[in-house]
Amino acid sequence: MTAEMKWTREPKDFRITADRIEITTAPGTDLWQRTYYHFRNDNAPVLQMETEEKFFSFIVKTDFSGSHHRFDQCGIVMYLDSENWLKGSVEYENEEFQHLGSVVTNHGYSDWATTAIPANVKTMWYRFSRREDDYCIECSQDGEHFSQMRVCHMWEGVGKIRFGIYACSPENSSFTAVFTDMKVTECAWKAHDGQQPDE
Repeated sequence: MTAEMKWTREPKDFRITADRIEITTAPGTDLWQRTYYHFRNDNAPVLQMETEEKFFSFIVKTDFSGSHHRFDQCGIVMYLDSENWLKGSVEYENEEFQHLGSVVTNHGYSDWATTAIPANVKTMWYRFSRREDDYCIECSQDGEHFSQMRVCHMWEGVGKIRFGIYACSPENSSFTAVFTDMKVTECAWKAHDGQQPDE
């Protein structure tokens, strides 16, 4: 799978084998657009593959044992362009807790949805699923039982997309993020079973 992936902003320090990717972050790297903070950061390294498949899931295990500074992060991403992307990750905060969350950026405005998790969590699995132009991000601590983090619509997420992994350190920090157990599967995010759409 790693052979199919291409860099958007290749980092200076990385290592790729058939079943493992390591990215060492550079200080001052991030993905964010406008909302609340009023700044625009678009310089995090992103490694992705392309597809036009409308129904699939992408799974990856992240190891961020080296994260140690506020906002150090790594996770899954669908980066279409500087103003349209989504990501899911754990962001280090302090020695007590960190943020498990997701950011969705549509037409140049980011949001951030988070929940606090203990600081001693050092690995996390993610499952990114597509159903046409709607998307779901899930997380798991064992790679078997996944919990929903976010369901969203991507206005530019129709047709060909790019998806994969990223890592960054928004402040003056650096750490090595490790990605393993990557696979693409049939869509694990099943069609809605319940209230029917309006006619």
